[in-house]
Formats: sequence, C-alpha cells, structure tokens
Amino acid sequence: MVKRKKPRWTVPVGVELTEMDKKILYYQERGCLVPTRNLIKTPEQIEGIRRSGVINTGVLDLIAKEIRAGMSTLEIDRLVYDYTLSHGAIPAPLNYEGFPKSVCTSINEVVCHGIPNEFDVLEEGDIINVDVSTILDGYYSDASRMFVIGETTPEKQRLVDVARECLQIGMDVAKPYCFVGDIGNAIEKHAKKNGFSVVRDLCGHGVGLAFHEEPEVAHFGRKGTGMLLVPGMVFTIEPMINMGTWEVFVDEDDEWTVVTEDELPSAQWEHTFVMTENGVEVLTY
Repeated sequence: MVKRKKPRWTVPVGVELTEMDKKILYYQERGCLVPTRNLIKTPEQIEGIRRSGVINTGVLDLIAKEIRAGMSTLEIDRLVYDYTLSHGAIPAPLNYEGFPKSVCTSINEVVCHGIPNEFDVLEEGDIINVDVSTILDGYYSDASRMFVIGETTPEKQRLVDVARECLQIGMDVAKPYCFVGDIGNAIEKHAKKNGFSVVRDLCGHGVGLAFHEEPEVAHFGRKGTGMLLVPGMVFTIEPMINMGTWEVFVDEDDEWTVVTEDELPSAQWEHTFVMTENGVEVLTY
C-alpha cells in the first residue's frame, strides 16, 4: 500500500475557497512544494515585522555613519547592542544557539557569521559585511550591507557591486506564485556572467515570527523548483557571492565563522521582504 503525503495546504470543511486557495491547491495537486498556512503572515504580523525592520535599518544607518579604518569589529558590536536596546528591541544574534555577540561582522574572505572582537581592526581596502537582526515585540527582521573601507581594489569593488546587483535581480524575479528556484537561477546566472560564484551551503530563509523559518531560499538552482511563494510570506534574499570557488569551510576554533575555501574575498547583501499581490515589498534596508 502506497502511503500518500499529507497535504501542506488544506481548506477547512465548509469554508469557501479563495482565489489564493485555488491557486495554491492547483500547484499542490501537480506535486509542487507549497507553503503551510502558518507561513502566511496576517496584516498585524506584517506590521509588527515592519516595525522591527525600521529599527534594523536604523542600526545599519548608524554603522554606515560610524564605520572607518582603525575601528574594531567589537566597536561595531557595541554600537549595534546599544542602539537596539535603546529603541526597545533585542539583537537577535546575541546568544542565538551560542553565538556570543549582537551582530555578524565578516571581513574580506569571511563569508558570514564572523564574530566581533577587539583584534579584528578594519584597514584601508577591507570590505566587510555587517549582518543585523532585530527582535521587537516578538517580531524578527534581518538585513545586511557591505561596507568598503576607504579605497579598495577594482576587483573587490566589482565583487561588492555585483553582489548588490544579484540581490536586486532576486527582488525583480520574486513575484507571487513564482518558485524559490526562479530567484536562485537568476542570481546564479548574473554572478557567473561576471566571473563570480554563489555560495551553496548557506541560503536565505523565512523570517518574522522566528529567526529562521521556511522556506529555504537558495541563491542558485533551477527555475520551477523549491517552494511556491505566495502573498503574505515573509523571507530574506541574501546572496553570498565569491571571487573564487563557491566552496566554504567553518572555522574550527569558534565553530561559527564561515570562510571561502580558497580564502578569496566574498560579498553579501540582504533584505527582508513580504510577498504581495504585485511582487515583494522591502521591509528592511
């Protein structure tokens, strides 16, 4: 006897089908991966995530004003912690699964999850990703920006620029009833066209009521694969683009810091989005 999969999208008996129900059921019946109902945020929840995103954006704006050569990543951490608490929120990374700081600071060949410390001091020509996540009244937001310290090499600047272009391309492709794979496919094509690679071991994710929710948003792949994206879903797109190989390793000393296998530079930009009937709305900057 073949055991059938339990459907992810169901409609209570006696409840009239909405247009969204009909569309999702159409895809589900054809074997596509569709969201569960708890991934569709209510207007009140979206507003809460938006408020969290305002503080998250404020943190990154502050870093943009203060970041400079000679600054340690520990100083960045203190700025994030103080600003977040002074606005009634909590830094989501702090103590998350043992992460010891309030922000991730990833310099040059560090792809992500770099731990702030007093010894990593920014130098002229460095590129750094500052990844901030905020909890306000139980609602989560998540975004990161790249910062170039002074003048850098043309190659590093191009990497930073293309990574940002990849995020924009992902935003443009993300439409209601598209698939996660459509986003990843477009991002990977643009990165490869420019001679760069896309990290495969890390991805974007659902967010809002928890730090990490479904779906996983890979930044590579085939069109028509991955989860169906529908109005009301909140998620990040955060492509990690490498100058050399896409392969990475985790530093054994801290078990957090992700570094490119060939130790060539990496760049990443990230926003939190809500899917609407017309495409994505940015909830963080």
